[in-house]
Amino acid sequence: MKYSIPRIVSTLSLLSTVCFGADPQSILPKGGRLAIVGDSITEQKLYSKFIETYLLTAGGRPDLHVFQFGWGGETAGGFDARLKNDLSTFQPNVVTLCYGMNDGTYRPYEDAIGKRYEDSMRSVLKKLTEDKIHVVVGTPGAVDSKFFARPFPSNLKAADSYNESLAKLGDIGKKLAVEFNEGFADVHVAMMDSMVKAKAAFGEDYDVCGRDGVHPGPNGHLAMAYAFLKGLGCDGQVGDITMDFAGQTTASTGHKVLASQAGSAEIESERYPFCFDSDPQSSGSTRSVLPYLPFNRDLNRFTLKVAHLTSDKAKVTWGDESHEFSKAQLEAGINLAAEFTKSPFDKAFAGVMTAVATKQAYETNIIKGMISQFRSFNAEAQKDPELKTLFETLRKKFTTKQSALDSEVHAALVPVKHTLKVTPL
Repeated sequence: MKYSIPRIVSTLSLLSTVCFGADPQSILPKGGRLAIVGDSITEQKLYSKFIETYLLTAGGRPDLHVFQFGWGGETAGGFDARLKNDLSTFQPNVVTLCYGMNDGTYRPYEDAIGKRYEDSMRSVLKKLTEDKIHVVVGTPGAVDSKFFARPFPSNLKAADSYNESLAKLGDIGKKLAVEFNEGFADVHVAMMDSMVKAKAAFGEDYDVCGRDGVHPGPNGHLAMAYAFLKGLGCDGQVGDITMDFAGQTTASTGHKVLASQAGSAEIESERYPFCFDSDPQSSGSTRSVLPYLPFNRDLNRFTLKVAHLTSDKAKVTWGDESHEFSKAQLEAGINLAAEFTKSPFDKAFAGVMTAVATKQAYETNIIKGMISQFRSFNAEAQKDPELKTLFETLRKKFTTKQSALDSEVHAALVPVKHTLKVTPL
């Protein structure tokens, strides 16, 4: 599938504004319980980790609780079979779905493939919406233009052909999202567009969809998280700091000015900007893909504005890093999250991310290892009250441990004190 640069710009512009069918304000209600569902790409626990960490920190939603339901090798039909049993453990009121990679069967598209996928997804959506669970329908991702290798007909390039197939499955997903008036996240477009631009800059060896051609590294998962966060209705406004050289420094909700004077302010923030690793080139890095994905622009705006500056430019120091900006740039506002590679939030953010990773790993174990297996004994449990009670006890034991890990995640959300200095030049 060939993507031109103009198409990249227009498509991502569309993705930035039209990612949901339902009202985004209703997607994540107060105290919401979000289940992140999908196949082995979801079970990698990367985009799901980014989504949960983002919502709790940059998204300013510490009221939320998130559960990981990825299952390697699964299709939409596979989830349809375990939906009622597995989700009952967590009882979500919002679900994100990411299927299609396996549903496409790794061969050129056929109408029968599309019908099977549509039938399965329709069944999943019907069950979820009947239970008053909001849904964000994600398209399948993409395969890597260099590293995807499968035995396709000789007249077809495997990667291009399969990406065309995945795009068609994505169109089916979008149609269903509109039909059910639920959310939509175009994961395929986000990954394809960032892949085309990143490979143009770094070369074909820069994988966005993984060295096996299917399972992305952190760079591709950041693109996936971007699409889902937009589909969930996140507005991307992390915070606004306004420093007035003729007055005081003020801050938006989630940030408190502890002390200020002309050119300096100490701030305490409960809301963090999303933080990235330090490597600007490796395909195993989140930072490397940032120039080719509008994550900071659309989802990670931590803005500093400076009024009444007494010079044509100034040096801004935030933590251990400094950069120079013009008076016009500072008056309009600079995005600290985009301009600074090191952040005073890095350590606290990493603490939240680590706690999220530990929790999600446990969630995979209890769902795949135990709770989903209860389905095999449902008929027997209905006849045997003692067995039924045993299963209920086990569910309670597992959810108690999961709740404890979830509490550790929320305990890691500590306020961060940081200092901004603006020095006229």
